[in-house]
Amino acid sequence: MDKMRMESPDMTAQNVDRIAALFPNCVTEVLDEEHSTPEKKVYKRAINFELLKQMLSPDVVEGNERYEFTWVGKKAAIVEANQPIRKTLRPCKEESKDWDTTENLYIEGDNLEVLKLLQESYLGKVKMIYIDPPYNTGNDFIYADDFMHSQEQENQQMGMYDEDGDRLFKNTDTNGRFHSDWCSMIYSRLHLAKNLLTDDGVIFISIDDSEVKNLKNICDEVFGAANFVAQLIWQNKKGGGNDSTHIAIEHEYILTYAKNIALLGEFYESYSDDYIKRYKEEDNIGRFFWDTFKRKAGKQYYPITCPDGTVLEYDEDGNAISWLRSKARFDSDIAAGEIRIIKIGEKWSVQFKQRIPLGKTPRSIFTTETVIDDRGTTSTGASDVYDYFKKDVFSNPKPVELIRFLLGFGLGENDIVLDFFSGSGTTAEAVMRSNLEGGKNKFILVQLPENIDPLVNSSSANAKRVAENAVSVLDEMEHPHLLTELAKERIRRAGEKIKSESPLTTADLDVGFRVLKLDDTNMKDVYYAPDDYDQGLLAGLESNIKDDRTDLDLLFGCLLDWGLPLSMPYSSEQIDGCTVHTYNDGDLIACFDENVPESVVEKIAKRQPLRVVFRDSGFANSPAKINVTEIFKLLAPDTRVKVI
Repeated sequence: MDKMRMESPDMTAQNVDRIAALFPNCVTEVLDEEHSTPEKKVYKRAINFELLKQMLSPDVVEGNERYEFTWVGKKAAIVEANQPIRKTLRPCKEESKDWDTTENLYIEGDNLEVLKLLQESYLGKVKMIYIDPPYNTGNDFIYADDFMHSQEQENQQMGMYDEDGDRLFKNTDTNGRFHSDWCSMIYSRLHLAKNLLTDDGVIFISIDDSEVKNLKNICDEVFGAANFVAQLIWQNKKGGGNDSTHIAIEHEYILTYAKNIALLGEFYESYSDDYIKRYKEEDNIGRFFWDTFKRKAGKQYYPITCPDGTVLEYDEDGNAISWLRSKARFDSDIAAGEIRIIKIGEKWSVQFKQRIPLGKTPRSIFTTETVIDDRGTTSTGASDVYDYFKKDVFSNPKPVELIRFLLGFGLGENDIVLDFFSGSGTTAEAVMRSNLEGGKNKFILVQLPENIDPLVNSSSANAKRVAENAVSVLDEMEHPHLLTELAKERIRRAGEKIKSESPLTTADLDVGFRVLKLDDTNMKDVYYAPDDYDQGLLAGLESNIKDDRTDLDLLFGCLLDWGLPLSMPYSSEQIDGCTVHTYNDGDLIACFDENVPESVVEKIAKRQPLRVVFRDSGFANSPAKINVTEIFKLLAPDTRVKVI
């Protein structure tokens, strides 16, 4: 039986596999210095880049003279995004809501590591991503990734001159380290997030003037410039601003990119009720009103014969009449009942059914009137949350209606929304409210459990006030002073409010969420490098699993390793004295007990699940393991069996 990997996928190795599939002659072997010892040399696959360049010639760009958007730390950010990690997501049932039935997820932890862990479980499954990352204003940057660098490193790597003093052709950023760190932070995360989007998926990213230029360049590289959809302008506040030095800034941007713009559905904005009122007629196709078929100018000239023989070809002034559609289209439409010829007074009128369109194409600028009525401002966002706590506990939360507006473009009725800078939890409430219209969309929120206490000493009076309010609310609930604690409570209260507003129509509405927390791997070090340990010591180890880990921890670790979604139902039962967990009707069956008897193995195999996992130490000896393999070969030959 194979051992489970129990670490995030190695994206670099996957890239090598993709190149090898296209150019197998470019694959070679190199010494794996990390895993080699003086006694034993280990080799790994690698790409012969010189040969690959020959295969791609003459399309390989040589030399330094090329268009390139770069910054200090970019190469390290690429490496970091592809680097596997030994982490896991541990379930936290006591902090969840409707754990057994919900399909929503709330994940606490650094989003870079969480995105790595989600690579296989949600590869190509997320229809829409919305993120509101830190805007790099100099005081809100809290992501300290491994590739962040010191000012000394910045000075060494700016790259304006090489070792010989010769000028290099690089697009370095004159603003220095702050921009470089921010670019590295967002680049690695977008690189991983793209993999999770469906082929017809879309990402919306809120940003302000400080980094919109850099973000646009990064998104062009990650998603492809051809997949740029729009740079939306959102008026995030109105009025005030008299204390601004030059011009009061009252807007932010929302960059929009498709995974593959050729597959992206059309975006439509719903019409207002006043607009729809004019469509008073209705047939088996839908609503419409009768509109004139005649046009003041056009190219469709032909005679139309009325029921009494009157021919409509020229108007009162002797000018040829132009019609809306071609003669062939007119003939087919009148036969289908889409056109009528009626007499109004003494004159004949040709009319067609003007049907209500799917929607109007949204504008790239959200107008002032629409912002006030439909999409909200940061003040609206604060009001949304104030209703739940009677205090301002978040700084500048996005309004629910803004996210709902975006959801209307990106979602169907049974899709997944991901927000990996989820902050106050607005996206969760927006998804729940949008589902009132009949959808069953699900959210995955990711947020770093940021400590609020340091903000109490902020130099900003408003930030200090908000932080003090947040601490006060958390103390009342006896919760730790963490941003995630506030966000989870906001989602709980929002869900209850939504259900109370429409109790008759929300009985089946999913307002719950499973809480998962990023943590170190479930496995001890010996699991990953048994060759580094003395065999006598290995024999004395009771288990390669950490002592504080539960069956549920192990189950969800296996879900990540096997690429299964984390929101499916599962059950646990006793079979011949052993605890057996069945996930999503047999997608996975797991038994982590010691000394698993043959009877349990046989009963599991007879169910013919897709996957089975046991504890490696769950069998007395090697012959017992071999027997397990033989049982599954006989009773469930298509089942994949692994151990941890």
